[in-house]
Amino acid sequence: MKTEEELGALLLERGWTVGTAESCTGGRIASRLTSIAGSSAYFVGGIVSYSNDVKHNVLGVLLSDLETHGAVCQPVVEEMAMGARRVLGCHCSMATSGIAGPGGGTAEKPVGTVWVAVACGDRLVSRCFHFPYDRAGNIEAASEEAMKMLMGMLR
Repeated sequence: MKTEEELGALLLERGWTVGTAESCTGGRIASRLTSIAGSSAYFVGGIVSYSNDVKHNVLGVLLSDLETHGAVCQPVVEEMAMGARRVLGCHCSMATSGIAGPGGGTAEKPVGTVWVAVACGDRLVSRCFHFPYDRAGNIEAASEEAMKMLMGMLR
C-alpha cells in the first residue's frame, strides 16, 4: 500500500481531516493525497507558500523568524503547520520548507536540507532532513517523510 493510501486510511478511521502548507515540495504532498479516490473525505486543501510574503500574510509566520533564521528553519516550518491548521480548519497538517536544489544551498544549509513539521490536535513535531538527491528526488523524499511523520503521530 502506498504511503498516501495508508495515511488516508488512518485519517478516515479517526474521522479527521488534513491540510498542507508546502514550500519546497510545491504541492507534491497535496497531489499525492488527492491521487487517491475518495480523498475529499479527509483532505481539505493546501497552500503552496513558496514566497515569504505568503508564509507571513497567509499562514501567519512571524516576520522576525523569517528575517532572523530564513525560511528554512524549525520555527518557520512549525508556524506554517499551525497556520495551515488555522487557515484550513483541519484537524492535522503537514508543512515543508527547504532547499530542493540544484541551486540555493549554502554551507550552513546545503541543497537537500528540508524542515518538515506535522501538527495534529495539540501536538506539533518537526524534524530536519538532509536528502542527497536531485531536485525531483528531494521533493519526493520530503513529501514521503512528511506523510510518514503524520502517520507516526496518528498511530
